[in-house]
Amino acid sequence: MIWKVDRDLKITYISPADEKFRGYKADEVIGHHVFEMFTPESINIISEKIKQRLEAQQKGMNTEEFVTYEIQHRCKDGRLIWGEIISKPEYNASGEIIGFHGITREITERKAMQDRVQQLAFYDSLTKLPNRILLSERLSYMLAEMKRIQKYSALFFLDLDNFKSLNDTYGHSIGDLLLCQVAQRLQKCVREVDTVARFGGDEFVVILNTLHEDNQVSVEQAHRIAEKILQSVSALYVLNVSHNKSEEKLVEHKCTASIGVLVFKSAEKTPDDLLKQADAAMYKAKEAGKNKISFYEAPF
Repeated sequence: MIWKVDRDLKITYISPADEKFRGYKADEVIGHHVFEMFTPESINIISEKIKQRLEAQQKGMNTEEFVTYEIQHRCKDGRLIWGEIISKPEYNASGEIIGFHGITREITERKAMQDRVQQLAFYDSLTKLPNRILLSERLSYMLAEMKRIQKYSALFFLDLDNFKSLNDTYGHSIGDLLLCQVAQRLQKCVREVDTVARFGGDEFVVILNTLHEDNQVSVEQAHRIAEKILQSVSALYVLNVSHNKSEEKLVEHKCTASIGVLVFKSAEKTPDDLLKQADAAMYKAKEAGKNKISFYEAPF
């Protein structure tokens, strides 16, 4: 789709391909503001691109190159499609921008494929939680941020105590149902800025970002959340073990957890260091009788 807009971002030309992609004839959009084509998020992206170009122009930088970005477009029937926009400004004799022109290609299928690849690469296929790869990336990012913010964070390593008995009795498909419910319960116990990840098997990891500047206050905050998780995970599970919808069979199962907690500040640690220390604390909770919380204590 080829298009042109004036300095006020009013559409002055659009090729017939727009009718194929979005369902609009040219006379339905010419004269209209280009923002009518996009979602609010897309409008923010375009506005930021224009702002960056103007700032670069004021600094004497070259702004005559094509700029490429991906945004969502509105269709006449209400659908949203993805488009890759390649745009360039038009100037008058005084060097002022008098409009833009460019090409838009639909990339909806490509975006869907990219999202699918991202999901497979970084998320657990069963629980939809971040997997170990994404967990490691988020830990690395958090460690870098902590040097700037100077607040404590916490890492929980959680292992289900009596998960194996459920698998042995009813099979792995029922165990999978329980793991999904555990994942949902964990997510409800933490903030949106925190991370809940599946480490593998019946092990989960929770990252609590930016707690407090004071160590003791941070420890108390982490302990409250760990207690909340312990109570939530240990609440009764009701699982549907039937394979036939007309003959529903429900099974009740009690499943507790052992939680290892590491409260830390960035001190040239690596993600592996953090995970090993939280894991060591979790094994202490196991040894203490399970269904407990154990904080990591550095050896003397």
